[in-house]
Parts: sequence; C-alpha cells; structure tokens
Amino acid sequence: MSERRFISDILLIRLLLIAVVASLSYHLRPFGFSSIDAALLGGCLAGAIILFEMRLNQASLKKLIGAAIGSILGISGAYLVSLVIQSAGFAPATTGFLRILVLFVMAYVGLIVGAAKGDLLNLAALGGLFGGERTRRSAKLLDTSSIIDGRIADVAATGFLEGALLVPQFVLRELQQVADSADPFKRNRGRRGLDLLQRMQKQPGLEIRIIEDDVPQAREVDHKLLELAKLYECKIVTNDFNLSKLAAVQQVQVLNVNELANAVKPVVLPGELMRVFILKEGKEPNQGVAYLDDGTMVVVDNARRYISRTVDVTVTSVLQTTAGKMIFGKHDERVASRVPGRERAEETAENTSAPPPH
Repeated sequence: MSERRFISDILLIRLLLIAVVASLSYHLRPFGFSSIDAALLGGCLAGAIILFEMRLNQASLKKLIGAAIGSILGISGAYLVSLVIQSAGFAPATTGFLRILVLFVMAYVGLIVGAAKGDLLNLAALGGLFGGERTRRSAKLLDTSSIIDGRIADVAATGFLEGALLVPQFVLRELQQVADSADPFKRNRGRRGLDLLQRMQKQPGLEIRIIEDDVPQAREVDHKLLELAKLYECKIVTNDFNLSKLAAVQQVQVLNVNELANAVKPVVLPGELMRVFILKEGKEPNQGVAYLDDGTMVVVDNARRYISRTVDVTVTSVLQTTAGKMIFGKHDERVASRVPGRERAEETAENTSAPPPH
C-alpha cells in the first residue's frame, strides 16, 4: 500500500510541475509567443525536465558527482573561450551565437564525459559522507528461490556474504503467493521460506533489509530484480538457472548457491580409499549406491550384497555434471582388508553388537 501511495505522490508532483510551468509560460509569454504557444512550450519544457529526472534516478552517486564536476569544468572552459570569441572582432550576432554554442557544447561534453568517468571516483576516501553508497554496492539482492532453498541462511551465518541482504517487497509478495498455493508441496515450501526469513532477521550480526523499491515498467519478478541490481550496482543471490543466464546476458553479477555448493564439495581423486554406507541397489548388476554427507552420489561396483552396510571403496573415476558430481568406485575385499585399524574396528563392532552372555 505504501509503495502505491509513493508512486501516486510522485505522479501528482510531476503533474503539478507541468501545470505550474505551463501556467507561468501562459502569463509571461516568453520570446513574444502567444499565450497558447507559450503554454505549450512550458508544458514541453516541464516534460523534458521530468524525463531528465527519471534518468537521474537510475544513475549511481558516482555518475552524478562525475557529471556535476564535468559540467562545472565545461562551463568554466566555455567562459574562457567566450572571452576569446568576444575579442575576435566578429559581428555582434555571430559573437552571441558562437558564445551560446560554445556554452552548450562544453557543458554537454563535460556532462557526458564526467558521467562516463564517474565510476573511477573513490568515494570512500571522502569519509563517512558517502558511506551509504559503498554499503549499497556491497549489498546482495535475495530472490524467491534462494529464500525457499534455505541454504542461504547457513552461508550468511558464516560471514562469507558481505553487506546487507536486501529483500524487495515484490519478492515477499511472490513468496506469500507460494505460501498460499493450493498445492501442499508449494505451500510448505513457501511457509518454510517465510519462517527462514524471520529466523534470519533475528540472527545477530546479519542485516536483513526489506526495501520498498519497485520497477513498475517491468512485470516479471526476474526483470524487476535485474533492474534493481543495476540501480543498486549489487549482486543477486539466486538458485534459478534461467535468472543466472539472463543476468549474464545483461552483465549483472549473480551468486548462485548451487554453484557454491558444488565448488566446496571435497575433492576426490581416482585411487583414493573412502568408507561409505551402501544405501540401495544400483542400475547395473551387482552395483550399490551410496551418498556422501553433502549429497554426492557414489556408485560402487561389487557392492550389491553389502546394502545397509558400511564398506571400503576404491575410487575409480569422478564425473562432473551440471547437476553436480558423481563418484564411481569398486569394493575390493583385498584392498579393504589392508586398511589400518580395520580388523580392530570390526572386532570392536562385533563385540559391541554381540548379545551379553546369560
């Protein structure tokens, strides 16, 4: 409700600006125009001012400061050039035209070049006056998939994510729609996401900020996130594969939790020995399937008869896929029997599990 009220207030102020400028032009009649022509001129001028203001809202603070500095330098240079033109001996009309032309050209060039080079400014060197810009750029935008997934809470708790975690209102609305879904699976996921967000807000040292910013011209949530990321110059945290690809096309940086999970999985090399719990039967004959703690699948040859038991496996190959990593190995009693401490461990396990004598 507050977001709609803010948009309506901005629209009302813009309409008021157009009415005021058009009314002044109507009564003052600049350049000898008629009242109607002057009012139209004032309305067009106010519209150009509003368009310029809308473009400024999308610019970063560095670009605005660079544009202001460039404009001041351009106007200063135009003033010096106009002094030379004035003393050149041209006709008065030509002199006036050249001075105005140089003023516009120098101011325009300074504005454009200053805005383009504004990213080179180091606002942190100016102290705490512009600290908000640095905080803004270090923030991260959370999308619905990352909140529902839940692993972002553990990652944020470790301190690897710098800055505040921003949750736009339109992401909360989408999360609420998922929680209100008629599908029980979606409803449970949505409610878990809301509970997780509430738990993250209470976690000390973790800043979760709900922002009211919206992009009315964009309908899809993904497009809204991309536009906000450009505006804030920050990264998006997501698990959505399509959003990651779309962001790469638009040169928006993305932190994908799935890619992070695959990157931190332990490195296993062929020939290494590992102990796994055979959970179920594999697709091929005499195959068993096990899973590591991080969810990595381990396909073990000669392990079908060891289902529901822990065995030693020699890694034969590792396959990296888009869905994650798969490990292939084989169970060999001769290799397993040479594991240091294995016999003692099995003897201890047998003694522990043996029934007490009567």
